[in-house]
Amino acid sequence: MTRLGWIRFGIVGGAIVLLELMCRFGVIGRRVLIPPSDMAVQLWNLLRSGRINNDLSETLLNVAASIALAVAVGFAVGSVIHALPRVRRAIEPFLASYYALPFFAFYPVFIVLFGIGRMPIIVIGFLFGVVAMVIATFNGFDRIPRALVRTARAYRMGPVETALKIKLPYAAPFLFTGVKLAVAYSFIGVIAAEFILASSGLGYSIAYAFNNFDNRTMYALMLLVIVLVTVVNALLHVGEARLMRRRGL
Repeated sequence: MTRLGWIRFGIVGGAIVLLELMCRFGVIGRRVLIPPSDMAVQLWNLLRSGRINNDLSETLLNVAASIALAVAVGFAVGSVIHALPRVRRAIEPFLASYYALPFFAFYPVFIVLFGIGRMPIIVIGFLFGVVAMVIATFNGFDRIPRALVRTARAYRMGPVETALKIKLPYAAPFLFTGVKLAVAYSFIGVIAAEFILASSGLGYSIAYAFNNFDNRTMYALMLLVIVLVTVVNALLHVGEARLMRRRGL
C-alpha cells in the first residue's frame, strides 16, 4: 500500500474508532446512531440468516443494468455528438444543468411507458449515470492530439480502425473516469428510487426499517451499501491506476 493509501486508511479508521467511542460513551444517543461494531454484527446476522438475499440480489441486478446502459448509451451518444460540433454547442448548456432535473417526478410517466416493477427503477439509475459518461466521452476525444488523427488519415486508416487503434486507446483514461462516475451515480439513482418508489430492494428495506424504528437493521443495511460502493470504487481505482501506469501517466 502506498503512503497515500495508508493516510486514507488511517483517516477512515480513526473516524470509525472515534464514532464507536462517541456512541459507547453516550455522546451520541443510541436512538440517533448505533456503534459501528453493532452495525457490523447486525449486518453479519442479516447476511447469515438470508433475510436480505432477495433484496440484495434485486438491487445489484438493478444497479448492474443501470450501469451497463449508462456506459453503453453514454459512450455512443457522446461519440456521435462529438462528431457534430454544432449539435454539441446546442446541447452542452442543457448537459450543464442536467442534474438539476427532478427525475423522480417522472416516475408516473415511466410506469406508463415501462410498467410497474424493476424497469422504471433501472431507468432512473440510467438517467443518473448516462450524462456523466457523455461528458467523459467529450473530454476524452477532445484531448486526442490532432497530429494523431492526421497521421491516421495519412496511413489511410478507416473510421473503425482509427477509433480502435488511436481514439479509444488515447481517450481510455478519461472514459474510465466516466465509468467510475456512472457507477457512483447509478448506485445513487437506484438506491434512492428503491427508497421512495419500490416494494423491494435494499433501498426499500432501509426505508421500511426507518419507518418501523428498527435502527439496527437500518444502519446495518446502510453499512452494506457503503461497503458495496467502496469495494466497487476500489476495484475501479485499481484498474484505473494500472491503465495510467501503462500509459506512463
